Amino acid sequence: MTSGTTGTTPQNQNPPAMPQPRTVTAEDIRASLKAGFSDFLARPVMSGFFGLFYALFGIFFVWALLWMGKIWMIVPGAIAFPLVAPFACAGLYEMSRRLKAGTSFGWTDILTVMANQRKREMVWMAFVTLFILWVWFYQFRTVLVITLQHAAFSDLQGFFEVVLFTSEGWTFVIIATLVSAFLATVLFSVTVVAMPLLLDREIDFVTAMITSVRVVKRNPVVMLGWGAIIAVTMTLSFVPAFMGLVFTLPILGHTTWHLYEKAVAPKIGS
Repeated sequence: MTSGTTGTTPQNQNPPAMPQPRTVTAEDIRASLKAGFSDFLARPVMSGFFGLFYALFGIFFVWALLWMGKIWMIVPGAIAFPLVAPFACAGLYEMSRRLKAGTSFGWTDILTVMANQRKREMVWMAFVTLFILWVWFYQFRTVLVITLQHAAFSDLQGFFEVVLFTSEGWTFVIIATLVSAFLATVLFSVTVVAMPLLLDREIDFVTAMITSVRVVKRNPVVMLGWGAIIAVTMTLSFVPAFMGLVFTLPILGHTTWHLYEKAVAPKIGS
């Protein structure tokens, strides 16, 4: 005789509910920026550490490309650089969460949380990001070869002279810009909410990406406007040898956490 309970799902084994996106406004971005700046001022040394680490990574990245003679990769690398910032901001998200909750914390607390992300779904988000970046570098090189196949340059100055002062260069700029804008929008859409969401809740990375896209789809102008603010701010931070990132990255990271809290409804019962 077959048991009547065979094949049934226990009532307490129901999967977690899908996070629900909420409407956000330009005022929410302003309020989030204000809260992010306050978080930076609350722990400036710890916040600045993450910005300094990211800035030093940028300097090393450019030096490595010059050392290897991969001059053409500097431009796509500079464009892609802000897109991987969410990974550097994991500690900043945790800091903002604890500051809002009024929980005391030190270096060990934050660094431990970051180290533990390797055991969670954040690793899979890293693979998704790296794949999109690989597509970006591949298409950039393909467009470069097709449009500038007869051009010659041996340094970064020569590259910019070809790109800015020849018809082939302008063709390359237009095509590369369109493709880059599309891939940047895709990557921003799947990560802007997913990163803090994965840190905050025990959910899978696919659910986190879907939620992130739903937030952007519900608030396209506001969220893409936030993406533009991030891109412009970080690009301007490159000018003084990446050192502007010591201040701008932490503020943007803290702000992203507060915007996430406004863009995604809290867990039921929290």
